[in-house]
Amino acid sequence: MIGARMDALHPRLLVARFGETFRFYDALLPGLLGAVRTRGGAEGPYASWDVDGQGVLALLDRAAMAAAVTPPGAGGAFGTSGPDDRTMLVSRVPDVDAAYAACLARGAAPAGPPADRPEWGPTLRSAQVRDPEGNLWELQSY
Repeated sequence: MIGARMDALHPRLLVARFGETFRFYDALLPGLLGAVRTRGGAEGPYASWDVDGQGVLALLDRAAMAAAVTPPGAGGAFGTSGPDDRTMLVSRVPDVDAAYAACLARGAAPAGPPADRPEWGPTLRSAQVRDPEGNLWELQSY
């Protein structure tokens, strides 16, 4: 284990047509997977579904995510975030700062430094990195 323990890993889709995409998954996930919507609604910008208390899918407005991470052209070994990002991985960690440092020590590129994000949740803290392939990974605690 590298410094911080990662508890859960789930995909987050970064979408431009939030309402339409929300209605699609909200209609299908309960019946197909037994998923329960835990946050959000068709108005966006965020919604998520869990199965047995574990996150299985989250949606976030693509423009909202692009505004939160390093802007295009601002550097980073594996590229930066922008409006073309369509997916990301999300992990809940006990210490965002320690997990971010561990990722950087293993070669991740910084995409968004640790920051409190009360607009996303009253106690949410998050940071974003990119893996060697350029995939966006958000580390969060709440």
